[in-house]
Amino acid sequence: EDLDIRQVAGMWHSMAMAASDISLLDSETAPLRVYVQELRPTPQDNLEIILRKRENHACIEGNIMAQRTEDPAVFTVDYQGEKKISVLDTDYTHYMFFCMEAPAPGTENGMMCQYLARTLKADNEVMEKFDRALQTLPVHIRIILDLTQGKEQCRV
Repeated sequence: EDLDIRQVAGMWHSMAMAASDISLLDSETAPLRVYVQELRPTPQDNLEIILRKRENHACIEGNIMAQRTEDPAVFTVDYQGEKKISVLDTDYTHYMFFCMEAPAPGTENGMMCQYLARTLKADNEVMEKFDRALQTLPVHIRIILDLTQGKEQCRV
């Protein structure tokens, strides 16, 4: 399915995070525990990702430039080494699921995925859909952080 990058533009909230290795997300300062805030398509069809992360007991804002590839739903980023980001599913108006390659130290392959929502309202149907999408992936992955209760400090 073709991804229309213009339609993913705007504010998003990280609602759930999943990973193939718990160490990628298990602490506030874990390497891939990032909270997406906004997606900004560029004129070249790349995607600027505005995010927040805990560092030194504070939330810091950062951004990552995701470069487009031949596949409209796949981007490459240089975040702790070059990695691929794939958009698994989106309806553009309510949710988006994406995964990033994330080999944990000492492993060949690994993955971190997130469920993003346009609002902070929890949606159990979408959460179940996210869980089903994770089951189709080639690596065993499970939801580690359910952020739908809004208790996370770095989330906007």
